[in-house]
Amino acid sequence: MNRPILASIHTAAFQHNLGRVREMAPKSKIWSVIKARAYGHGFEAALKGLASTDGFALLDIEDAAWLREHGWKGRILLLEGFFHENELSRAAEFACDLVVHCDAQVDWLEGFKWKYHQPFNVFLKMNTGMNRLGFKPEAYRTAFHRLHAAGYHMHHMTHFSNADQVDRLPSVASQQELFNKTIVGLEGVTSLANSAAIMWHRNALGDWVRPGIMLYGASPTGLYADIQHANLQAVMQLESEVIDVQELEKGDRIGYGGRFEATGPMRVGIVACGYADGYPRHAKDGTPVWVANNKQGVICPLVGRVSMNMLAIDLRNAPEAGVGTSVQLWGDKVPVDDVAMMSDTIGYELLCAIRHEYLLLLSN
Repeated sequence: MNRPILASIHTAAFQHNLGRVREMAPKSKIWSVIKARAYGHGFEAALKGLASTDGFALLDIEDAAWLREHGWKGRILLLEGFFHENELSRAAEFACDLVVHCDAQVDWLEGFKWKYHQPFNVFLKMNTGMNRLGFKPEAYRTAFHRLHAAGYHMHHMTHFSNADQVDRLPSVASQQELFNKTIVGLEGVTSLANSAAIMWHRNALGDWVRPGIMLYGASPTGLYADIQHANLQAVMQLESEVIDVQELEKGDRIGYGGRFEATGPMRVGIVACGYADGYPRHAKDGTPVWVANNKQGVICPLVGRVSMNMLAIDLRNAPEAGVGTSVQLWGDKVPVDDVAMMSDTIGYELLCAIRHEYLLLLSN
């Protein structure tokens, strides 16, 4: 029998969250971002749950191939464009749109013989202050005109650095102003907003929005209140079981390093999940775990250091729990962002770290 770890993926939650994006950005088309194996949720689930999207945005040409092989006929955007000129023929074969962010890509596109294919849709990326990818504004128009002269269908893109914060520079307003000023008089549609901008900057959406983390029911800020405000649903439910119960006395310590010391008699449940399974090793004492106690369910705190394949929880809130009792490590009862906050990381990292073999696709 396999270990009782399961990451169930609820496609109805995908559909709900995509619907919320449409409500927040009713005049924009949607690139649903599914990089990193759909943030750890798997392409199969994303294709099923997000089938009504206007397009998928991802990183690798092989992932684009997978979508085409599995019946996706809509648009596909390669978010980092292409990594070598020899990928252009395959990108054309799969009818991909390209993000172009550097001179080398412009050179390769100018030399590409696309007469046997349709010319690419190019989303030229502008660096408006994030300083990660893209052309600085002073170089942007030259790159645009080079590719326009080569026959490509040209569009515009930038990425906001701090849409989830109000006190950091560059601000959304300053980046948007620079972007709009630079593209004056140039044809093409725009793509600006990530999840945070969709949720909090409705005047900075552009013609195409690019939701990522919000599609999966997690927060750009790491605050569950934002998920409640946006009425999003967790897509992944990570569950396991108690596989042993230890009876401790005052002074007993738990796990490697003896980080947690019992202050009195207590029952400790050992759960089949650890950092090798994708649960964060640095989760602190007190990280919430939901335990199915007497069919009601209660939150029990994590105690002691997370091991490779196990973790321990304080069962004093769940006196009836024992071997075989179900627990939820994150999902609809324990927000992944709460676990991330107690682990000094972000929900994105936790979702992406789950082992693929634990995924189970559910339609409701």
